[in-house]
Amino acid sequence: MATWRRYWSPAAGAASPRGPHMNFNPTHYFVEEVVKGVDESDLHRTWIKVVATRNARERSTRLENMCWRIWHLARKKKQACIDLSLSFSFFLVFMLELEGILRISARRKEQEQVRRETSEDLAEDLFEGEKADTVGELAQQDTPMKKKFQRNFSELTVSWSDENKEKKLYIVLISLHGLVRGDNMELGRDSDTGGQVKYVVELARALAMMPGVYRVDLFTRQVSSPEVDWSYGEPTEMLTSGSTDGEGSGESAGAYIVRIPCGPRDKYLRKEALWPYLQEFVDGALAHILNMSKALGEQVSNGKLVLPYVIHGHYADAGDVAALLSGALNVPMVLTGHSLGRNKLEQIMKQGRMSKEEIDSTYKIMRRIEGEELALDAAELVITSTRQEIDEQWGLYDGFDVKLEKVLRARARRGVSCHGRFMPRMVVIPPGMDFSSVVVPEDTSDGDDGKDFEIASPRSLPPIWAEVMRFLTNPHKPMILALSRPDPKKNITTLVKAFGECRPLRELANLILIMGNRDDIDEMSAGNASVLTTVLKLIDKYDLYGSVAFPKHHKQSDVPEIYRLTGKMKGVFINPALVEPFGLTLIEAAAHGLPIVATKNGGPALNNGLLVDPHDQHAIADALLKLVADKNLWQECRKNGLRNIQLYSWPEHCRTYLTRIAGCRIRNPRWLMDTPADAAAEEEEALEDSLMDVQDLSLRLSIDGERGSSMNDAPSSDPQDSVQRIMNKIKRSSPADTDGAKIPAEAAATATSGAMNKYPLLRRRRRLFVIAVDCYGDDGSASKRMLQVIQEVFRAVRSDSQMSRISGFALSTAMPLPETLKLLQLGKIPPTDFDALICGSGSEVYYPGTAQCVDAGGRLRPDQDYLLHINHRWSHDGAKQTIAKLAHDGSGTNVEPDVESCNPHCVSFFIKDPNKVRTIDEMRERMRMRGLRCHLMYCRNATRLQVVPLLASRSQALRYLFVRWGLSVGNMYLIVGEHGDTDHEEMLSGLHKTVIIRGVTEKGSEQLVRSSGSYQREDVVPSESPLIAFTKGDLKADEIMRALKEVTKAASGMDWQRPLCKTAYWFQSRVYTNMEEKEEMTMLSLGVGAASKHSISNRKFRLKEVTDHKFNLGDQDHNSGHVRKKLRLSEEQLTVLENMYEAGSNLDQALKQGLAEKLNIKPRQFEVWFQNRRARTKHKQIEEECKNLKRWLEGLNKENQRLKMELMRNAQKDCIKKGIQQW
Repeated sequence: MATWRRYWSPAAGAASPRGPHMNFNPTHYFVEEVVKGVDESDLHRTWIKVVATRNARERSTRLENMCWRIWHLARKKKQACIDLSLSFSFFLVFMLELEGILRISARRKEQEQVRRETSEDLAEDLFEGEKADTVGELAQQDTPMKKKFQRNFSELTVSWSDENKEKKLYIVLISLHGLVRGDNMELGRDSDTGGQVKYVVELARALAMMPGVYRVDLFTRQVSSPEVDWSYGEPTEMLTSGSTDGEGSGESAGAYIVRIPCGPRDKYLRKEALWPYLQEFVDGALAHILNMSKALGEQVSNGKLVLPYVIHGHYADAGDVAALLSGALNVPMVLTGHSLGRNKLEQIMKQGRMSKEEIDSTYKIMRRIEGEELALDAAELVITSTRQEIDEQWGLYDGFDVKLEKVLRARARRGVSCHGRFMPRMVVIPPGMDFSSVVVPEDTSDGDDGKDFEIASPRSLPPIWAEVMRFLTNPHKPMILALSRPDPKKNITTLVKAFGECRPLRELANLILIMGNRDDIDEMSAGNASVLTTVLKLIDKYDLYGSVAFPKHHKQSDVPEIYRLTGKMKGVFINPALVEPFGLTLIEAAAHGLPIVATKNGGPALNNGLLVDPHDQHAIADALLKLVADKNLWQECRKNGLRNIQLYSWPEHCRTYLTRIAGCRIRNPRWLMDTPADAAAEEEEALEDSLMDVQDLSLRLSIDGERGSSMNDAPSSDPQDSVQRIMNKIKRSSPADTDGAKIPAEAAATATSGAMNKYPLLRRRRRLFVIAVDCYGDDGSASKRMLQVIQEVFRAVRSDSQMSRISGFALSTAMPLPETLKLLQLGKIPPTDFDALICGSGSEVYYPGTAQCVDAGGRLRPDQDYLLHINHRWSHDGAKQTIAKLAHDGSGTNVEPDVESCNPHCVSFFIKDPNKVRTIDEMRERMRMRGLRCHLMYCRNATRLQVVPLLASRSQALRYLFVRWGLSVGNMYLIVGEHGDTDHEEMLSGLHKTVIIRGVTEKGSEQLVRSSGSYQREDVVPSESPLIAFTKGDLKADEIMRALKEVTKAASGMDWQRPLCKTAYWFQSRVYTNMEEKEEMTMLSLGVGAASKHSISNRKFRLKEVTDHKFNLGDQDHNSGHVRKKLRLSEEQLTVLENMYEAGSNLDQALKQGLAEKLNIKPRQFEVWFQNRRARTKHKQIEEECKNLKRWLEGLNKENQRLKMELMRNAQKDCIKKGIQQW
């Protein structure tokens, strides 16, 4: 009806569908319908037929005019639609810009409010004379303090090489994504393999050559995919062997690429798909660092661990990994952003090509931003290349404020408390470059352009020159060079538009586009293929054939030749990227004498070119035309670039870098800084605990008290006293005395330290089952379901006697210790059944049954080393006051302090209404803006809000147990429910095995993790993982055991789901094994203490023999020549002998005789038993080595078969291409 109404016109007394004054206009209706429905191709054919008629009389002038009229009206109608569409597009762009302006304005307003609040809080503790200064510093951005800091920096940069030669530093660099190798880098292969890869490799080489640096490890992801070269699957690759002076060279000195497996082993993943697997990378990297720290300690530190001097993350994903590693090892962290997520989001939103949801789906931009925020939380130092990156890019983040950073730094220098507030230090260090391949052409006079090409023969020219010039009609014109991968953010399409629409520029210069390497555009990624397709269309649109060169392939060694060619042609280099904070190509171009046109959004400044807005194509064209046409300006820019380029050399960069990181506060775990007497006492007490993990082979050292100065037992020279002490210690540590006894909870809470082990039993555990099921009622109290889970897990593990002997248990919960003990008492579960209790959402760790965790009154106390470990950047009062302010609104507050759940490292609040609280993302954002770095979580069925230190969490507590007690995360089994606290998803990722019990938790607190528009759960937890298994059916021990076996089998098959090379197999096997096992394999390979060391890993084999009670001491006596009887030993005698064998077999003759008498056996039998025991251990060792060798050979055979088939297929393809019919 609406369509017909348009063709009714008003007429007096005329009837109409809508009223008496409307009249139908058939002509209007006919014209509109014809114009709207006409096909231009049909109209064109009709017109051709009309004008093709030879006889003028037969030609219909009216029909010809009608065709023109209809075509004109159709075109006019289409133009109106186009104008309307453009108007709408401009309106959308305007609205997007307005939205961005309003968002930035609101953010700045909130930042100013936060600054005022922070100023008031901080000014309370200052002296009267200092208050005005500090408040003024918050209000001013440029202060005299800036000059003071600059002067101090200049003083620091002069002395590194002179005063630090004797240091033996271990530095860890992390660059996670892309394809990283030392030689023949495939730069431009994809969007992940670009300038960052080259930068980190050259940085690792350069640092290893500096005096005082012993080893540099560059961590990246191991890729064993058939899509990429085999070299990316090698676990290690040497970059350089050490410093040039020869003093730092050693067995492990130099720079190495270390590839850590994470995620699917047979797939090459783009960086946006790596986020769920970062925790796996952290656990694998942690295992390597601890192994390397031990090895370096033996080489350069007399056996003391050499932890990394600094951990440096590059890009958001590596920054997230570096933050977790830094927290686990308690060492400083450094961050380099390279490209920042918030800035990229702003740039893409400004273009209006994609919505925010589409941007996040494509680039995982929200997870990337959160990774950068987490890295800022942990970083001591942030390295940038320009001041613009600090002010305009990092300034967009919640975790950094330039003004607040200056104030906090000033307070720290004056010795005034910052109440736990912290801002990382931002420093500008120009990027480095390797000038070894740079050949700067001599200054030529005017008119020499192209002279070399006329004189030199084609054979003498570099091949890449011919490849470029074959595209050009006149190759002697000046060249405009752009070198980057075909990524949308590199903005190549805007450059082509600028070149195509500027006719003077087209007539004066050629455009050279080096856009990576490609074979088939259809086989490239969607983003790269789209850019290349658009570039080719633009070349065709502006008819740029003969003026634009875009070769398909080039080598890394061809890049200097491309720069040299552009310089000979008096050309210009341009980098039109939307954001380029680390423009290494600009430095390379300047080193080759090329003036540059660069984006004003970042990049180094050499005064050798012009800066432009990357969105303004007319400004780009004008800048290029100005440099190409004005020879005096070209020469001036060239000279400036060559004169200032030495500031960007790698030695200069590394000197500044090492000076800056020397200012970071060195944080080492307290337990690594014990005195030698304390370490000896710890070693002796560890022997008392288990008699299994002694490093020294001599039993006498652990019982005479010579090395244990803190022991009360005085050394005795009487062999009988020594024998008696040995027997007493063996009886106290005998498993038979503790395994079967069930200590009541009351007795455990009041036990004296004299009846306990001094150090936790975690030191000798091979597996640890961590129960972290969050079963709570509506009031937040633990439900009986949690007790049932604990009991069923105990029953499942203890149903396997072998697993039970080598396994321990830990309970991880958000409840404080009193409530945890009350729960265990309700279920009649002794606390000593657990090796560790992780309470308060990871704020405290207890070791029940351990003397160091029991005070004088018999009460449990937390691990003091762990409390010092997590105390970094923590302020209990600051967190408490800030949370109370943030939770208060006009109608009152929705939280109340939960005093019973609080401890010095945990602030807890009751939640009145979970529907009215802010999400964790929103709370964390506001805390970061105030400079408070902490870990927030809603827990206990959303009835509590708990704030713990940044380094504390339930997942990080497990890594602390790994670092402190040597129990590998890969040998931990995590038992959780389907739902839980807001830290539930953090615990699911990693190398530990996870069993999710269905049906035990109906609801949790996950709905409060993040708000709309944030990253998703899939960006944290992998959707499918062989390390995660689910139970089926009811909560039963049998079902839990089935799930445990399932995840164990799946995890053990991860390394062999495809054939691997020998080195890859050994590396991956070491990642997933216990730290004790790796140490044993090292000792075995060195031939030191093989029998004693390997006895630990063969405990299962020995215990099976113990139950037989029959040991053959030898059928033939070679000395007497007669056959001896088999000696039958009791279980008590075997236990004593086994414990002594584990402790060490080097006993003096007096002790051997005394112990033999105590055991009622002959000294000769005592000696022969030890000899046979060593022989059986050696035999078992050989068996295990043979099995490993056989397994590796089978994998190698499969790999050879696969390579053979692949070679045959490739050869067959080549033969078909060459026309060979027979194969």
